[in-house]
Amino acid sequence: MASCGGRGGECHQSHCQRSEEDGGTEEATRETVASLSVAGDSPPSSATRGGALEQCTKCGETVAAAAPRAINGLCAACFRAYLFGKFKLAVTTNAMISPTDNVLVAFSGGPASRVTLQFVHEMQCISLKNWNASKSQALPVFGVGVAFIDESAISIGPLHEMNKVIAQIRSIVSTLSPAHKELHIKPLENICSMSSNDGRIRLNELLDSVTDATGKEDFMEYLRMLTLQKIALDNGYSKLLLGSCTSTIACHVISATVKGQGYSLPGDVQYVDARWEVPVVLPLRDCTAEELNQLCHLDGLELLQLIKRPSNSINSLVSSFVARLRDENPSRERTIVRTAEKLRPFCFNKFVEDTYHEFVPSRLRCKFQNINNSETALSEVLCPLCGSPLSEPEVQSLRNILEKTQTLVENFTAHCCQSCSFQILPTGAESLQHFYTVLPQSVTVRVTGGTSDHSQLRELIDDCLLVDDDNDDDDDDGT
Repeated sequence: MASCGGRGGECHQSHCQRSEEDGGTEEATRETVASLSVAGDSPPSSATRGGALEQCTKCGETVAAAAPRAINGLCAACFRAYLFGKFKLAVTTNAMISPTDNVLVAFSGGPASRVTLQFVHEMQCISLKNWNASKSQALPVFGVGVAFIDESAISIGPLHEMNKVIAQIRSIVSTLSPAHKELHIKPLENICSMSSNDGRIRLNELLDSVTDATGKEDFMEYLRMLTLQKIALDNGYSKLLLGSCTSTIACHVISATVKGQGYSLPGDVQYVDARWEVPVVLPLRDCTAEELNQLCHLDGLELLQLIKRPSNSINSLVSSFVARLRDENPSRERTIVRTAEKLRPFCFNKFVEDTYHEFVPSRLRCKFQNINNSETALSEVLCPLCGSPLSEPEVQSLRNILEKTQTLVENFTAHCCQSCSFQILPTGAESLQHFYTVLPQSVTVRVTGGTSDHSQLRELIDDCLLVDDDNDDDDDDGT
């Protein structure tokens, strides 16, 4: 077996050895980036078995072998600075947070959302410190809010467990000082009805109408997003921060491909998603779940233990598959995300310049754009259930169906993407009618009075709109 191409012909992979035919001899196992594991869980190397000291590969500080260590030979302080640097780089280079923003952090209690909240808090403290030290105090300090969705209406756990979780969340948020952070705890059933009893009934009827396990999970995820959007809109937040990391996005890339959502996939893996009324940003997109788990362990960040429903959906199968890939080679999650990055994003994956460019340095203004009519012609037609943009064949099919539809239910189903039509929408006419009647108003309005009507209106007046060629012809006639 030939060498794997290491420097000077020497193999650096722990699982790769030269054969005797090549004149190589068996060498000691060497740790590399491709086979990294959590140092606290990995067996000690030969340099530390006898209680020797180790050196951090970045700062060179010598630490005891029994001291907390992180990944790739970094000490705890350097590893934390490494993760915070990736977080800050994503925020600054993509203009996720400006001084005038009021951001809402979606908090679920897991490692990703916990690290997001902690890093946003530290950025806010730095901004507050700079503001206090500034003489002019021209730039304000951005505000931070925290949102948690109470899913006790559909949870399999007892009610007192959810009350205990909510008490833990209040304790976590209260410790994040000096800057005040508003905590918003909203039940998931409020998206269906403001009445608690009526909302629970409508929510359970809605979920019972979806028989496919994968479709039910995806639909619940969309209801969570609608709830977060409602919290943000009702309380004046300008950005919504999610804790989606590299591992989560890698799973979504594969599952979306399996479910036939390849056309809309590029819009889901970018740093910015401005298709919503409150733009969604992913500041932890470059961090893996393993890194975030290790950071929570090193910093002693409190996590919430929520009972999850057992599932045999496509999403859970893909998660198991990606976990096996990660065990074989931890870099495969990043490879999946980098491959998806090569897909062309949509126009809503950038902010609108007129809204956010005031406090952004000139070198970062390439992250903004003025969205014109031609760029948004297709992206305006979004699926009312999942929010995915419809592909050109789906838009053409929609136009043909709209010429024949007569009822609101038919109009609604015509606007749904193929994936939602197959996995979420009921098949029978009566079941479909009942499903439509219990849908939240914020979903049905997307068809009856939302973005889809704007696209139809544009088609009606398209012949009356001036284009550049018409203006050029008029100028030529005038001369």
